[in-house]
Amino acid sequence: MQPTDDLSQVEVRRSRRRARTVTAWREGDRTIVAIPARFTRAQEQEWVRRMLTRLAAQERRRRPSDEELAARAADLSARYLGGRARPTSVAWSSNQGRRWGSCTPSDGTIRLSDRLRGMPRWVVDYVLLHELAHLLHAGHGPDFWAELDAYPRTQRARGFLEGVAYASDRVGAGGPTDVDGDASGEVDEVDDDAAALEATDVAVALEGADDDGEVEPGDGVVALDGAGARGRVRPAARARG
Repeated sequence: MQPTDDLSQVEVRRSRRRARTVTAWREGDRTIVAIPARFTRAQEQEWVRRMLTRLAAQERRRRPSDEELAARAADLSARYLGGRARPTSVAWSSNQGRRWGSCTPSDGTIRLSDRLRGMPRWVVDYVLLHELAHLLHAGHGPDFWAELDAYPRTQRARGFLEGVAYASDRVGAGGPTDVDGDASGEVDEVDDDAAALEATDVAVALEGADDDGEVEPGDGVVALDGAGARGRVRPAARARG
């Protein structure tokens, strides 16, 4: 179900312990906005509006259209492959089976599994680059992997996808395995910041840090009024109060 920005579907949670952050996240078709208890009703309304806007912008970035996906592929090819990989089309696909993506070098088409939608952008970028590299090298030999060495998050993204595949198999979902459908057998540790990234969390640090000196979780932490976010993103579950 698509989340809504209908104010009737917004739940505001106030907390006396929350002093310097506002956090918003999706729960199904509802949006939860956690605010300090000291906020006036006018401040509450203003911050609900701001957080809904931030969530919507974040979700648009995480779910690009086919046209935006093709433009991203062109940018990645230029940045990491010298512009040599030039696909004829790039699009989302719902019939990738156990693959995260596929490339047909003979006609230059690239398809990405729609299961990637909502994952961190750097993970989608890796899959795009993986398939772009197949336009230059059909197999997974040394020359192929050398093309991906320029992308700084190759190993992290592979570990992230291996973790998602493992979790899917544990619950019997039968999700994708490796990018092209074959389990690689190489599992990287997923760093805490990668594990903490979620598609529907936004946190704003009002004065730079929460009461305990740490920024609330979310992948869009912003410090207002020029203050720096001094804390770090927590890898734990989202704050609920």
